Amino acid sequence: MKLTGGQMVCESLLREGADVVFGVPGGAILPFYDYLTQYPKIHHVLVRHEQGGAHAADGYARVTGKVGVCLATSGPGALNLTTGLANAFMDSCPIVAITGQVSRFAIGKVAFQETDVTGATLPVTKHNYLVMRAADIPRVLKEAFYIARTGRPGPVLVDIPKDVFTETADYEYPETVNLPGYHPQTVGDPAQIQKAAKLINGAKRPVILAGRGVLIAGAMEELRLLAEKAQVPVVPTLLGLSCFPGSHYLNVGMMGMHGSAYANIAVDECDVLIGVGCRFDDRITGRVSDFARHAQIIHVDIEPANIRQNIRTEVPIVGDAKSVLRSLIPLVEPAKRSEWLQHIDDLRRAHPLVVRDFGEAPSTQHVIQQLFQETHGNAIVVTGVGQHQMRAGQHYIFDRPMTMVTSGGLGTMGYEIPAAMGAQLGRPDALVWSVAGDGGFQMTVQELATIRDEKLPVKFAIMNNGFLGMVRQWQELFYEKRYSQVKVTGPDFVKLAEAYGMLGLRATRKEEVAKVIRQANAHRGPVLVDFQVAAEENVYPMIPSGQSVKELMEDTLPGLEPTRR
Repeated sequence: MKLTGGQMVCESLLREGADVVFGVPGGAILPFYDYLTQYPKIHHVLVRHEQGGAHAADGYARVTGKVGVCLATSGPGALNLTTGLANAFMDSCPIVAITGQVSRFAIGKVAFQETDVTGATLPVTKHNYLVMRAADIPRVLKEAFYIARTGRPGPVLVDIPKDVFTETADYEYPETVNLPGYHPQTVGDPAQIQKAAKLINGAKRPVILAGRGVLIAGAMEELRLLAEKAQVPVVPTLLGLSCFPGSHYLNVGMMGMHGSAYANIAVDECDVLIGVGCRFDDRITGRVSDFARHAQIIHVDIEPANIRQNIRTEVPIVGDAKSVLRSLIPLVEPAKRSEWLQHIDDLRRAHPLVVRDFGEAPSTQHVIQQLFQETHGNAIVVTGVGQHQMRAGQHYIFDRPMTMVTSGGLGTMGYEIPAAMGAQLGRPDALVWSVAGDGGFQMTVQELATIRDEKLPVKFAIMNNGFLGMVRQWQELFYEKRYSQVKVTGPDFVKLAEAYGMLGLRATRKEEVAKVIRQANAHRGPVLVDFQVAAEENVYPMIPSGQSVKELMEDTLPGLEPTRR
């Protein structure tokens, strides 16, 4: 059948199951928006900034497993997507971004709002396209969605000139893709899997380091079966939180720069480390020469470039985590390892996560613990970046998959509001709590209007300490308390909530925390809670950047200075 390019985009979105899209219209993409009125099955969410659209598509994708879709016009609109695309790229999140471009005859002539969008986004996308014929749209979008969700997932951008949206051509959506050279390896090499099984069977002190790749592959059950059969403790990365039940006796808790001391020490002392679906990035390894220095390392990842990129690996296995673990489980022998597990329990007692008392003012730790108690661990938690993010990783127990949504690799402040919006649209029946800092919250605060318009019952917990908290902590510890540009002022958040048409609450004392969380949970619409937490609370444990467990700083007892190992 004959369709315009804009109609082809709409038809293709529906064929791919993309019934929710996030965007802002503008001149170059205006023809598409005109055709969009003919497709009521596509729910368009009018965000207030394109970055918010990209983060919302990201949050939507993380909780649904589907490809998120965002839209923008040419020039500044498309460029505003780049932070969100980079965030999705680093965290392996499937997004298709569709951008308008100036008409074909104007390309390369410095036209109004013209930008080389494919060139600008090349470093932060898995692939991108400039579509010069309407007839190519069905094939390109089929490929874009396929590339976005297969292998190591990531963002794909499709740039379409304005006049291509109005050009008419035959529409036939392809059933398959033909991409010579793109063949993600999902099945691990049997010989390497045999080697891995041999190492695990002979290990006395093994540990599994589980990353986001477990969630992407849907390998949560396989991970549990492997851990229980071989009695191997599991240490999730920040992005791996929720891939293994947080209350499971084999879950040692998050490791890394601000992970628990006992998880970091367990990895430091292990003799076999099984990395599954993780990148071994610098926030995990610290000083590479000292990372897991007693261990032989098995690394399972679907992205070949991740293998041996950062660390030595005795047994590299390229493949999908679910497929590899399914093949590995029958080869692994049942074990008890009671001595190793007892040692880890002893580490927990010797190196606990200390909760400091700041008098009347609540600590961020206390708020997160109360949030867990009052939600019974059944919320989807979407965080910004900073101290509150680390506290959520430490103190909220994630038992259900895909319930921790956060910016890991890029560390994007401002992620928390739009990503929570996307998560709520993806899981409309879920309780979604966004945990934010007062600094990051103000970076995308305009999306509260979108949340109001969409009638989304997202709950926001602002950890209001009047600082860019993590930056202030670093200045305290490593710059002799020379505080530079970290004091943050903001609005009256309760009045701000009311201005956006939502319920605003405040807690200034510890005894008020649980009460306001209960009030927020009971309210059917969106809620913003201003938790006025202690101003200069530091996050411990901490492994300083580029250092190792040898230099790990941990809080001891309330009132005492942090100690180094």
